[in-house]
Amino acid sequence: MIDPVTLAVIQAGLQQVCDEMDLTFSRAAFSPVIAEADDRSDGIYSAEDGSLIAQGARGLPVFVGTMQFSTRHLIGRIARGETAAPEPGDIYIVNDPYLGGTHLMDVRFALPFYRGGRLWCWLSNTGHWPDTGGAVPGGFSASATAAEQEGLRLPPVKLFKRGEMDREIWQIICSNIRVSGQRIGDVKAQAAALLVGAERLGALMDRYGDDTVAGAIAEMRALAARQMRANIALVPDGTYAAKAWVDSDGVVNEPLEIALSVAKAEDGLVFDFTGSSAPCAGPMNSVRATTLSSVYLAMRHIFPDVPISAGAFEPLEVRGIKGTFLDAHYPRPVSGCAAEVSQRIAEAVFAAMVQALPEKVTAAPAGTSGNFGLGGHDPEKGRDYVMYQISGGGYGGNADHDGLSNGCSTIGISKAPPVEIMEQNFPVLYRRYALHEGSGGAGRHRGGFGLDYEIELRRGTARASFVMDHGRSGPQGVLGGQDGGVNRVEVIRGTEVWVPPHLSKAQDVPLQPGDRVRVRTPGGGGYGDPATRAPGAVAEDLRLGRYKDEAAARGRGQG
Repeated sequence: MIDPVTLAVIQAGLQQVCDEMDLTFSRAAFSPVIAEADDRSDGIYSAEDGSLIAQGARGLPVFVGTMQFSTRHLIGRIARGETAAPEPGDIYIVNDPYLGGTHLMDVRFALPFYRGGRLWCWLSNTGHWPDTGGAVPGGFSASATAAEQEGLRLPPVKLFKRGEMDREIWQIICSNIRVSGQRIGDVKAQAAALLVGAERLGALMDRYGDDTVAGAIAEMRALAARQMRANIALVPDGTYAAKAWVDSDGVVNEPLEIALSVAKAEDGLVFDFTGSSAPCAGPMNSVRATTLSSVYLAMRHIFPDVPISAGAFEPLEVRGIKGTFLDAHYPRPVSGCAAEVSQRIAEAVFAAMVQALPEKVTAAPAGTSGNFGLGGHDPEKGRDYVMYQISGGGYGGNADHDGLSNGCSTIGISKAPPVEIMEQNFPVLYRRYALHEGSGGAGRHRGGFGLDYEIELRRGTARASFVMDHGRSGPQGVLGGQDGGVNRVEVIRGTEVWVPPHLSKAQDVPLQPGDRVRVRTPGGGGYGDPATRAPGAVAEDLRLGRYKDEAAARGRGQG
């Protein structure tokens, strides 16, 4: 039995190992999406079954589950002889969505960690690469109907062998992606993060001993399971049903339904998605790993005190996804699964759980990462580029206060890169960067406001692609609160304004110098009856120009 003080110190030490990996990755990476937006994550995983041991607090929550599943797939393929067995100094690379991944742009590295000649655990990380090939720059092909149209798909292979990069595999990768010369900086940063993690983990184990650390990990897992079950005990017995909708799949302009019922079963919860839409033609399918991870991260939002460990997932059972668009298999396209469908799944979980725990659960947040890819040639710098823009939105109101404005997406902590960095790296000018006023859903506690930005192409020609959501309907209000404002995308050419037929999804939109793209992201849903909102709060919103008049602030007019 490990004493509580030692357990707490080792738990914090493992967390620190992951945090240092996260910081190393971001600080050494070249791409703004990693270096500035922190679209990455690092963790430690069991050698036996890939179960999550620890993950960095600064990593994307959606990767909590998916990296566990991808490590598990890697272990299975090695055991079956489908992938070469590990040796010290090896680092595997994989981005196959159907092997526990998300979309092709989320590239995973895995390093085997040895102690005394024995494989003790895996260190793994994920980084969003700006491009992995495919039909459009950035990989977000809104009209893709097959995985091959989205980019290069890599099974688990050794990119580093005994500490040395395999140049032949690297050349294959570079021959299939855009602006490949810039990726070497990200690759070295990703590998360096794992090496730092290995050094820090080794030092921790030297200090406390292998058996003590192993015992602490087992206790951490059991503790996380107990804490999750204790929180679930607060949920009244019953079944709670909810729905959420994806605007369209990018090909067929009809909504996709996520049907969910959450049932309390003894000391666990069962999430049943039976009745959700069938697999779709376009890229808004979700792979199993992402679907499960979306449920896990939603529960992390509701019960944030539970430690990050595989034990936290044990009381959560997911059913009913087989045969739906939430369990995609090759060759279904999936570029929208991690950034968009995952957030609709979380929204459905929030909408169900707020019925059971109204004091702990918020109204729906913006629920879109605002994926905007821009690729072209910069004549001034004489080089091609791929720009990837993510953006924030409003959080839902809750029992205690209004929702946060321009917060990061539900699935992560990624933030929009600074405007100055984007303008330095790409031939664009930000004409506008402000709150999407009026977009917060009215309520006793209103939703937060989304973001309103406008980008102008300064030189050269380019192609723009969008894979976003909530353009058809805004994030759900709860307990009488109103829905948040919708996502709005416009391409402005002189006096002409073009809106995509799928509202927030389009690909290969040609841009000339002077053309502009304006995006207004969703606001969060409102919480509670707007008529009960404090008069002083309404007056403050009007004084700051957040709504155009009192009727809009009270939910009786358009914002």
